[in-house]
Amino acid sequence: MSDSPISTEVVIIGAGPAGLFQVFELGLLGIKACLLDSLQNPGGQCTELYPDKPIYDIPALPICGAQELVDRLMQQIKPFGAQLFLGEEALKVDKQESGRFRVETSAGTVFDAGAVVIAGGVGSFQARKLALAGAEELEGHQLHYKVKSAAEFHGRKLAIFGGGDSALDWTMDLGPKAASLTLIHRRAEFRAAPASVAKMRELEAAGKVRFIEGMAQSLRLQDGALTGVEIKAASGEIVTVDAEQLLVFFGLAPKLGPIAEWGLTLDKRAIVVDTEKFQSNIPGIFAIGDINTYPGKKKLILSGFHEAALAAFAVQHYIYPAKKQFLQYTTTSPAMHKRLGVPD
Repeated sequence: MSDSPISTEVVIIGAGPAGLFQVFELGLLGIKACLLDSLQNPGGQCTELYPDKPIYDIPALPICGAQELVDRLMQQIKPFGAQLFLGEEALKVDKQESGRFRVETSAGTVFDAGAVVIAGGVGSFQARKLALAGAEELEGHQLHYKVKSAAEFHGRKLAIFGGGDSALDWTMDLGPKAASLTLIHRRAEFRAAPASVAKMRELEAAGKVRFIEGMAQSLRLQDGALTGVEIKAASGEIVTVDAEQLLVFFGLAPKLGPIAEWGLTLDKRAIVVDTEKFQSNIPGIFAIGDINTYPGKKKLILSGFHEAALAAFAVQHYIYPAKKQFLQYTTTSPAMHKRLGVPD
């Protein structure tokens, strides 16, 4: 563990879209931040779960890929020089008598921070696994719980498990491009959007997708390599599905992790905040994005951006209570132009 803590104005826990935009909003106010995340790359769920998935509700961007959004946010915060500490989980957050915070990570990094902003989504996620003998050995090369590059599945024999939005989205995306695609779900009803189910049924009718109502029984392996999967259909029949690649979307089990031990008021694994400052019950600890809750809360990236903007002013007031606050605009403010590196 570090002997000398890293002194910073703010520690932001979580490097998803809300956490990244928090760097920007604080930067506009002249406040420096350190950003940490348990994942190895910035972007949170966008990068980990659906990097190729289009997003349609980002202002002024009619369509934007999830990874593209993260890349744009990373470009936007460049002028502020935030230090990123990736692959480090925040283990402890302790408020000191001075009002500042001691933050310790799983890598032994220690911060001395003026304030803390938690932007940790809904905590760390773990995919619900395919509980079959031999499945673990196939993970990462023939069995996948997320899609990093859709192109690697083109022209392949695929089997997709699940009945939610992720399973249906990838069925629609990959169905026309795969050598074959079989969707397996334990029920005839789906949890996905009705429009997605209708589109899947169209692909099924066109012969581009096969649907089996049933559950996985066993893997078919040859010399340690996957060749297919045995399915017990709802009729009781055992059906063999040829497959080179398995995509499993049984959902994610969110784990709040150490955050639950920090003395924060929680409601259903979310941090209760006010809607003026987005501050928790511990003054100086703020929460934005999917990790927080308040009356009328909507879990949208757009909401996280709004929360980050208001939280920035509250953070500034907490750290510098005597400082007068002025609302300045990036179009006209010379101070903001200087912080952003805008040429004179």
